[in-house]
Amino acid sequence: MERDIDMKEVSDGRLYGLRDMVKADCGGCQGCSDCCESMGSTIILDPYDVWRLTTGLKVSFDTLLLDKLELNVQEGIILPNMKTEGESERCGFLNEEGRCSIHSLRPGLCRIFPLGRYYENGSFQYFLQVHECKKEPKLKVKVQKWIDTPDIRRNEKFIIDWHYFLKDLTARLEASDSEEYRKTVSLYILKSFYQKPWDTDRDFYEQFYARFEEAKSILKI
Repeated sequence: MERDIDMKEVSDGRLYGLRDMVKADCGGCQGCSDCCESMGSTIILDPYDVWRLTTGLKVSFDTLLLDKLELNVQEGIILPNMKTEGESERCGFLNEEGRCSIHSLRPGLCRIFPLGRYYENGSFQYFLQVHECKKEPKLKVKVQKWIDTPDIRRNEKFIIDWHYFLKDLTARLEASDSEEYRKTVSLYILKSFYQKPWDTDRDFYEQFYARFEEAKSILKI
């Protein structure tokens, strides 16, 4: 979901594309896990994140909700986020050595960090969050290599479509006077894109867009 931020304060003043070099590589973190603590409920998962976790770990979404994920209302819509533990709000997937136990399956927001996404004109670009990662020195790396996501162009299209779908849906819900309608729509999104199992033998994007078109038709978006 969108944040109201001043880009001059949080970034180096540049926007990046996949082919650009950015000073984001902190050498494998070398034992640092600061970005995996004090997270609150900020690591919100999209359907691709959940597909990756459920298929990679071979567990259901509801099983993950038992101790690794939780649900929160984000701008009127119920969405899952990574659940934290203890006073330090430590990610539940950190192991005893402070390393990510699901690194190859980590969510998109974790994958791009310390980059963020800047949405504008129906698309987005990446920006470097200059105050979020304290690990030094940082080396330059190509954005696409840093993100390390297969079918990156399809993934970016999915991210754009999902973001603006939720943005339109949020506006629709805010304009409604019916609490029952808002609840029904929110639960529909949760069930259709998160709780409904994904077929591990089929391409994610084909499955997503089938559900996506159905949702747009039902919700008239």
